[in-house]
Amino acid sequence: MAVAERDDTRVLAVVMHTAFFVLLFASAARYLARHADRPHTPWVIALTALLAGLYALGPALGVRPTPRRLTWLGLVVAAWALLVVLAPSFAWCAVPLFYTGLRTLPPRAAVPLVAVLTALAVAAQLRLAGWADPNVLLAPPAVAAVATTVFVVMQRQAARQDALIADLVRTRRDLAATERREGTLAERERLAREIHDTLAQGLSSQRMLLQAADRLWETAPGTARDHVRTAAATAERGLAEARRFVHDLTPADLAGGDGLHRALHAVAERETTPALTVRVHTEGSPPRPLPAPVESALLRIAQGALANVREHAAATTATLTLTCLDDQILLDVTDDGRGFDPRTPAASAAGAGERGHGLPAIRARLRQLGGTLTVESAPGEGTALSAAIPWQPR
Repeated sequence: MAVAERDDTRVLAVVMHTAFFVLLFASAARYLARHADRPHTPWVIALTALLAGLYALGPALGVRPTPRRLTWLGLVVAAWALLVVLAPSFAWCAVPLFYTGLRTLPPRAAVPLVAVLTALAVAAQLRLAGWADPNVLLAPPAVAAVATTVFVVMQRQAARQDALIADLVRTRRDLAATERREGTLAERERLAREIHDTLAQGLSSQRMLLQAADRLWETAPGTARDHVRTAAATAERGLAEARRFVHDLTPADLAGGDGLHRALHAVAERETTPALTVRVHTEGSPPRPLPAPVESALLRIAQGALANVREHAAATTATLTLTCLDDQILLDVTDDGRGFDPRTPAASAAGAGERGHGLPAIRARLRQLGGTLTVESAPGEGTALSAAIPWQPR
């Protein structure tokens, strides 16, 4: 846009400069053809040459009102005024001079200059006509008014356009910065969910197993060693998850390509302990293969929900139910634990886990896929969590 404006301004300047020289030399030719024998003809020729030379220097001085540019403009106007006094036909050069003055000076100074040039041109033409010709009296001011108004309006429109473009560029820059910030926050949220659903849960299980092993080390060394071996296996799975997490791959339980059903069974087997039994049920079959993001999200939701059950529910039984409907796929996680009141913020936070990432992480995963989460619970009556994802997630 700015380049196009500069090109248009350059074309207009070339046209106005060309028009000035054409009018100047046409006026000189007209004067010589009719008044070559007059005494002041040499002065007219000399002033014509001087004015042509001065005007030709204009482009080299730029357009800003610097002292050199203002001095040049004053000399051009003075030379032209002398020519008009000696030969009124040179008044036609006033129109290009309007443009030069308007382009060099601010409007509050350019408009009076245009008025002076117009008055001088009208006086010269009236002297040449010899009587108060209405056409001579009114036409030059009308032309000057139109030219000045058009130029000033165009300048203001250009200034508004420049301001609008600058504002647009600034807005785009701010929008890009906002998108970068939102992207950073979204990535942080994703990292928090992944760490909560994988590494944090694994470390929590290892801590519980190692604490149990420490308590039983003297009285039941065999059981203690079993706990240690289970903790080591949990650490190995956590390491595999961490490696896949770093490379942004699918969860380890889905890496074998056996599908979500087998992955849920693998999670249930790992989460089953002497104190907690985890079962898996599947109802219906998917009409089409599940997208990888949906499988990963449902598996992570199952892991997060079972971590809450293990750490906070004091349940003896938990059930994972995967239901495939015509328009959506459902994952229900139910337990027979102590339950909580979902309407109470404190109870909800407890149900979400001490770290406060359980239910929020599940909701965030579902929100990304256009899904919904429903939680039903009451103190002493267990908890039922239902995650639904449409077949065509966003």
